Amino acid sequence: MNLLEILRFAVRGLTANKLRSALTTLGITIGVAAVILLVAVGNGASAAIAASIQGLGTNVVNVSPARGGGQGASARPLTVQDAHALVDPVGAPDVKAASPVVNTTATATYGQTSYDISSVAGTEPAYFTTTNRELAQGQLFTAEDVTAARKVVVLGPTTAESIFGTADPVGKNVLLNSIQFTVVGVLQAKGSTGLQNADDVAIAPISAVQNSLAGYGSLSQIAVQATSADSVSLAQSEITAILNARHGIRLGGTADYQIQNSEQLLATRTSATETFTVLLAAVAAISLLVGGIGVTNIMLVTVTERIREIGIRKAIGAPRAAILGQFLAEATMLSLFGGLLGVAIGLVGSRFTISGIKPVVVPSSILLAFAVSALIGLFFGSFPANRAAKLRPIDALRHE
Repeated sequence: MNLLEILRFAVRGLTANKLRSALTTLGITIGVAAVILLVAVGNGASAAIAASIQGLGTNVVNVSPARGGGQGASARPLTVQDAHALVDPVGAPDVKAASPVVNTTATATYGQTSYDISSVAGTEPAYFTTTNRELAQGQLFTAEDVTAARKVVVLGPTTAESIFGTADPVGKNVLLNSIQFTVVGVLQAKGSTGLQNADDVAIAPISAVQNSLAGYGSLSQIAVQATSADSVSLAQSEITAILNARHGIRLGGTADYQIQNSEQLLATRTSATETFTVLLAAVAAISLLVGGIGVTNIMLVTVTERIREIGIRKAIGAPRAAILGQFLAEATMLSLFGGLLGVAIGLVGSRFTISGIKPVVVPSSILLAFAVSALIGLFFGSFPANRAAKLRPIDALRHE
């Protein structure tokens, strides 16, 4: 028998029981689609995080409290005075601006509308320039607003729409945790990373936020702007020297703060996202394995049902290779069909936004998933195919 005849017999065997063949491919289809889609989601999350961090600018440095508290009982919190001390033309000539930031959450109420804001930031006017936040309408709060602790707030576009709908929010009063704030401006849209929506924010004078919402604890961070992208390393060294002196950190001691620039933040978050993507792909690969076991089970059932057919074919001269090739071809065809269907489902699914993330398909994941589906057919189909090929004609013909 030539290859064409083997394939023709394989197709005839598969179409003899269409429902069983369709159910057999289901596991492969789900596995391939899951691998493509989950890798695409992980890749999309990485791209969104990269865009978000790069949107901050290449000359931004973030100072935050150290995890674990640095030097334990002697650890000092970051303060507004620390932030102001960093803007020193003599001690830190490479630092252009530094903004203290206190982050909290709040429930906003306007009329009958109530909305939970995921991020309420108390800061100073320089924060908007440092983080590249631009105004869409209204105005930003001023240094005088910070000094007077005026309860004014600038909203992100998502927050503004969620609270006020299509109405113009500028000039209206909104309650944040039952404290009245006046909306003075709305920011331009910046987009979501999937993990955090940069447009779901409310930014107010730090003095007003500490007075009314967050209290006078440690700062959440200090956003620092270097004079240029080339001077980020120098700015970090100057920040370290100033904060070490203010916090009493001796040479070789453990700092009670940590400093990261945008590149370091990007590397850290990208690494975490890549690890998450690998875990997702591993989970999806398990379904491919389950699909392969399903192929084995169904092919064993198929061999058992067709023992007499196998005996007749071998009795009239069909060689062992032809029997082996036919059942291997059937298993491989099932896997390839499931793989093609899985690729189609994965590509269609990647066109939709999932949990705020726009999936980005990785071509290599399509090729890998499809190749694995073909190998699964060969690997898991080899046992039942070999079993069929080894049957003795006399034993097969006697089978009931």
